[in-house]
Amino acid sequence: MMGRKKSNVLVGVDIGTTKTVAIVGEVTDTGIDIIGMGITPARELRKGGVVNIDNTVEAIKKAVEDAEHMSGCRINSAYVGIAGPHIKGQNSLGIVAVKGREVGEDDLQRAIEASKAIAIPVDREILHTLPQNYVVDGQDGIRDPVGMSGVRLEAKVHIVTGAAASIQNVVKSVNRVGLDIDDVVLEQLAASEAVLSADEKDLGVALVDLGGATTSIAIFAEGSIKHTASLPVGGNFLTSDIATGLRTPFAEAEKIKIQYGCALTAMIPKEETIEVPSVGGREARMVSRQILGRIMEPRMDEILNMALKEMVRSGYEDLLAAGIVLTGGTALLPGITEMAEQIFDLPVRRGYPTGVGGLSDVANTPAFAVGVGLILYGSRNVPGDSVYRRTGNVFSEFFKTLKKWFVEFF
Repeated sequence: MMGRKKSNVLVGVDIGTTKTVAIVGEVTDTGIDIIGMGITPARELRKGGVVNIDNTVEAIKKAVEDAEHMSGCRINSAYVGIAGPHIKGQNSLGIVAVKGREVGEDDLQRAIEASKAIAIPVDREILHTLPQNYVVDGQDGIRDPVGMSGVRLEAKVHIVTGAAASIQNVVKSVNRVGLDIDDVVLEQLAASEAVLSADEKDLGVALVDLGGATTSIAIFAEGSIKHTASLPVGGNFLTSDIATGLRTPFAEAEKIKIQYGCALTAMIPKEETIEVPSVGGREARMVSRQILGRIMEPRMDEILNMALKEMVRSGYEDLLAAGIVLTGGTALLPGITEMAEQIFDLPVRRGYPTGVGGLSDVANTPAFAVGVGLILYGSRNVPGDSVYRRTGNVFSEFFKTLKKWFVEFF
C-alpha cells in the first residue's frame, strides 16, 4: 500500500445527495490521522437513495481516486454510509439463561441474537443491532455485565433496519468501483462518533444531521442510542424554494444559498442587496437580501419543526439535557442555531468533527461529519462481523482463495 500497512488504513465513503465524499484515515499509536480525501459534487441522489447507478458509480470512483492521490494509498475497501426515509429504528429485548451462573461473552452474544428475533418484513434487512444496556436478575442499567453473577440476562438493544433494495443499490454501486465493503453504517450513527462527546451521550442529546434530501435524527441518553429516524426533507428544499421564489436556475440558487443564505430574516440588515441571475438569457437583477431570508425562514422552520415532532413522537424529548447538535451541510447556514434554540427550547450547537488529527483542518466542517465518523466507527468496530463483506469483488475473493492455497501448500 505504498509505504503504509493496509491494516492501518481506514476509508469512509459518504454517498450524499449533493456530494460524494471519500476520506482516508490512518490508525496511529496516538489516534487517527486523516491522510487524504476526495469530493465529487453529485446530482443523482434525489430523495436520499441511489437513483442512477452509473452516475453514483462515477461519483464514488472520482472521489476515491482523488483520495488515493492525496494519501498515496491504494484503496481496497471502505465503510459506507447509508441514510434515507426507508431507515427505521426500534427497541427490542433479548432474554437468555446464564450458563455457569457467571455472565460471559458468549452469554452477551446469545442475548443480542435473541433480541434479533423480531418480525421483519421480507423486503427489509437489519443494518445494526446496537446494545443499550443489560439487566442481570432484575438489576437494571448495567453497561458491561461480563463477570457478574446471575441466572438471567436481558439485553436491551436498538435495532436499525433498512429497505433491502436500497441497501443493495448502495452495495452494488461501491462494488462496481472495485471496492469491498467493510460495513454499511447508518449515517447519523457515524456522524455521532465524530461530533458527540461521551458526556453529551450520558446526559441526553439529539443529533440532527441536515443533509441535502434527508434530515436524520439520532437520540442518545444514558450513554446509549435510544431512537433513530430519517425525515424526507433537507437542504435541497431550501434551494428549490430559492430557485422558484427568485426565478433563478437551481445551480445559481444553490450558490446564493451558500453565499448569502440566512435562517432568520431579522438577522439580515435591511439595506443589503444581492445579484440574482435570471433564466432564459434575461439580465441579472438586484434583490433585497431580506427577500431571500423570507423565502428561507419558513422552510427552515418547517424542517426543524418536523425534527421536533419526531423527537416528541419518540418519547425521549424530556431526556435531552445536553440539548441538540446540528450537523451536515445545512448546519452551516447562518442563524440556524438561533432558530433551532427558539424551536427546540434547548441549547443548540453546530457539530464539528473531532477525535482525528492529520489533515483534520480540511475536514473540519459539519458537512464532513459523516465521512470522518465512518472512519472513527471503523476504528472502534471489528470489520469481520459485516454481512456485506461477502458481496465483495468476486475476482478479488477468488485470488485471495488461490493465494491462501499457495501459502498452505508451499
